[in-house]
Amino acid sequence: MTKSPAAGAPPSKPPDDMRARILAAAIDLVTTGGRDAVTTRAVAEAAGVQAPALYRLFGDKRGLLDAVAEHGFTTYLKEKKVRKPSRDPIDDLRTGWDLHIEFGLANPVIYSLMVGEPRAGQRSPAAEASFRILDELVRRIAVAGRLRVSEARAASLIHASGCGVVLTLLAIPEDQRDPGISESAREAVITAITTETPAHRKPGEAAAAIALRAVLSDATPLTSAELRLLKEWLDRLARQS
Repeated sequence: MTKSPAAGAPPSKPPDDMRARILAAAIDLVTTGGRDAVTTRAVAEAAGVQAPALYRLFGDKRGLLDAVAEHGFTTYLKEKKVRKPSRDPIDDLRTGWDLHIEFGLANPVIYSLMVGEPRAGQRSPAAEASFRILDELVRRIAVAGRLRVSEARAASLIHASGCGVVLTLLAIPEDQRDPGISESAREAVITAITTETPAHRKPGEAAAAIALRAVLSDATPLTSAELRLLKEWLDRLARQS
């Protein structure tokens, strides 16, 4: 027979509420004091919980910091999703780049957690969603025939360059930052991965392979095995670019 709560005792808070309080406390600590301010004791005290609750919900400090980073990605995604695509995917790339830089500079500690500690083969669900947005944007450029390299290489160049710009600027005192660095890097990447006119109008196996690879999701007559094989062939041809 279970015991009923003592009269006047406050009802226990649901786990989701406790998780939200712990995460909010960690975000506040990391934002105001940096990563080193996030200790198990400090977070538990700020959230008004016992340390075992933190371990039960997040596993360890690494798990808690992962949750803080995921919150950063979620905030970033909310900003990106309110912007509807335009007719020009390259202009949309410029807009997305500028938003990325703006978010990173406005949220330096959380951004550093998001991109400054990569682990091979591991991404949070929110990070995966962010990469899917980038991949879809690159795919739109490829479908338009404006991509001169493979989609995978283009996405990697955009991501690496954008992250590099943010981390470089964050290392410079705010009043000494050159705002032109981001624009120059952005345009250099765009020049490296796109063409002024549709690439598939020019002769060449690589350009044709890139454009066809971008629309393969619509190739319903192919079996999954055939589709995988064709993508492998096209990727090989695209690497000639």
